[in-house]
Amino acid sequence: MPDAAGDEKWTVVRFRKGVQLDPSQVEDRRGQGGMGLPGGGIAVGGGGLGVAGLVIWLLISVLSGGNSGVSGVLTNLDNETVAQSSPSDIDTACRSDVQANARQDCRIVGDINSVQAYWKGEFARAGRTYTIAKTVFFSGQTGTGCGPASTDVGPFYCPVDKHVYIDLGFFDELRSRFGARGGVFAQAYVLAHEYGHHVQDELGILDKIGNDRQGPQSASVRSELQADCFAGVWANHATQTRYLVDLTPADIADALDAASAVGDDRIQSETQGQVNRETWTHGSSAQRQRWFSTGYKTGNPDACNTFKGNI
Repeated sequence: MPDAAGDEKWTVVRFRKGVQLDPSQVEDRRGQGGMGLPGGGIAVGGGGLGVAGLVIWLLISVLSGGNSGVSGVLTNLDNETVAQSSPSDIDTACRSDVQANARQDCRIVGDINSVQAYWKGEFARAGRTYTIAKTVFFSGQTGTGCGPASTDVGPFYCPVDKHVYIDLGFFDELRSRFGARGGVFAQAYVLAHEYGHHVQDELGILDKIGNDRQGPQSASVRSELQADCFAGVWANHATQTRYLVDLTPADIADALDAASAVGDDRIQSETQGQVNRETWTHGSSAQRQRWFSTGYKTGNPDACNTFKGNI
């Protein structure tokens, strides 16, 4: 049964008592359909996480460089029914653990805070500076630095304006369209994956992708699997960021289930009735689960070098 905020009730307290959220890391455009769209048009189509990452490569072609890989990621490289609120509501309502444990949008704010707290610290330990990236909540359609986007695109990261974009209704689609069982940590995984692309952008990895955007060993697939691995690394350290109280085996199982649901082979099998590896952009269900698990088990970004060897 959805609660007043429109999300499913969960019984486990997710966020540490007394933790303060930072809603400035989120821009809420819900209810402002078409904001920033030239002529109010919709230019980007698709659907779901499995397609959204492809949009990244279509949008950043102007930024692409060579195909060189990475070695020692941080040290050696120089890339439901949804809680609807007014655009200003999130700034005042999503401030503490109480709200994060009561409504979906505030919980997502907390997840974003945790993800970025981890990467800020990890970059600092490597002698680097991490730039905070905003997530934009939108509904329907919105303008981005990469061009106009619609809900159909799914969650994505735009390297031009360095924002993550998501219509929170995607989490319903993750269950109803892609067959994931859902869960609060499945949602956190989606955001952590997109922030994995921001980390790649910060490290210069996205600039090195080139036009190698399809195929089982393509740079596109390697990048997506690395973002999954980075999501797993954050999951390993999530409680250390002092936002989340704990993670259970069920939480990790939900993340793995979501990763499997958006594997290229599974999506192709269900939508086309056959699997064509040469058109893969994200990797198979098994690959996505394996690389998330690699990040989670090691907790080490350097273990996420998907650009070397077979994947």
